[in-house]
Amino acid sequence: MKKSDIKILCVDDEPDILEILKYNLSNEGYDVSTASDGRSAIEKANKIIPNLIILDVMMPNIDGIAACEKIRLDEKFNDTIIMFLTARGEEYSHVAAYEAGADDYVTKPVKPKVLVSKVKGLLRRLKKVFPKDINEIVFDEIRIDREKYKVFISDNVLNLPRKEFELMYLLASKPDKVFKREKIMELVWGSEVVVGDRTIDVHIRKLREKIGDKYFKTIKGVGYKFVAE
Repeated sequence: MKKSDIKILCVDDEPDILEILKYNLSNEGYDVSTASDGRSAIEKANKIIPNLIILDVMMPNIDGIAACEKIRLDEKFNDTIIMFLTARGEEYSHVAAYEAGADDYVTKPVKPKVLVSKVKGLLRRLKKVFPKDINEIVFDEIRIDREKYKVFISDNVLNLPRKEFELMYLLASKPDKVFKREKIMELVWGSEVVVGDRTIDVHIRKLREKIGDKYFKTIKGVGYKFVAE
């Protein structure tokens, strides 16, 4: 995919920040659009279907967390990457962002060159790293449909946030294999992206709540595995 084909939506209520983001990312050759609040971000995203959304947290009308949650509920954004760029550095803000479906969380201020580098790292993940010959995984009552990004449990359908789905798909693709934390980070979040130490733990906790605790086993000090019943 050419850079000019990659659509980036930058969302911030500070005009100066938007100007800096658009200037630096446009200079890299990306197709950059902007929005100044959560509501207009959702509207713009529905029009252009961006490959990457850069979101602030504190914004008028709809804040970044709520906007992210709403976007993640729509299947057409399954492949859209969402990065938060915000002055909020508290741990609970990080956790809330990842639980809402974020892929990365960067605190302001950040140098333009560092930001561009992180964007490039995130966009590398547009090239899928999962096995291309496996589109469906079935274990008794659970069916994981990779093409539809859905998990079926008996007659119930779960629409998981993209990172939760990719994490579950990765673990379930090789049941009983222990995936080291570093490998999970590389395959699900990308080796170029630096995220918090609790990122995997938060996503595993959410999967246990939705799918069932018995399917996900923690290997202390190593990583996680999917337990096939």
